[in-house]
Amino acid sequence: MSEVFNGLPAPWTVRYSKSKKREYFFNPETKASQWEEPEGTDHGLLKQYLAEHPLRVRCLHILCKHSGSRRPASHRSEHITISKAEAIDELQELQKRLESGESFESLAKERSDCSSYKRGGDLGFFGKGEMQSSFEKAAFALKVGETSGIVETESGVHLIKRVQ
Repeated sequence: MSEVFNGLPAPWTVRYSKSKKREYFFNPETKASQWEEPEGTDHGLLKQYLAEHPLRVRCLHILCKHSGSRRPASHRSEHITISKAEAIDELQELQKRLESGESFESLAKERSDCSSYKRGGDLGFFGKGEMQSSFEKAAFALKVGETSGIVETESGVHLIKRVQ
C-alpha cells in the first residue's frame, strides 16, 4: 500500500468520534474503523498532518444579530430590529477596538448576542459539520490566534477568533 500525504496507507482516513471525543481511523473501501493507527502508518507524517489540518478547533466569537437573522432575539433584546448593514457597522467598530488592543473576550461579553457571551464568546471545541457552513469554513481557515473578518450566517454576522 502506498502512503498518502496524511501519513496513512491508502485509502485510510482519520475522523473524529463525537461520542468518544477522540480520533479514529476509517477505511472507506471496506467500511472498517479502528482506534489504532492502521498498519503502515507514518506516525510523524500523521502527526504533522493533524497539526496542519485539525479535526476540531476551539473558537471565540461575537455574534451581532439583525432583523433578518433566523431568530432575531437574544439576552440583549427580545426583538432585534437593527438591519444587517447596522450589525456589520457594529462589528466594524468592534474590529477597530480589537486593533487598538481591547480583548476579544471583553468585547464578546459586552456585545455578543450569543449565549456564549458569558464565557467571553467561547464556543469550546467543535468539528466539521457542527456549525453553519460559512462559520465552519472561516473557523477552520484561521490559524491559532487569528481573528476573522466579518462572517455572515443565518444567525447573523460574526467575528471569530481561533484559540486552539
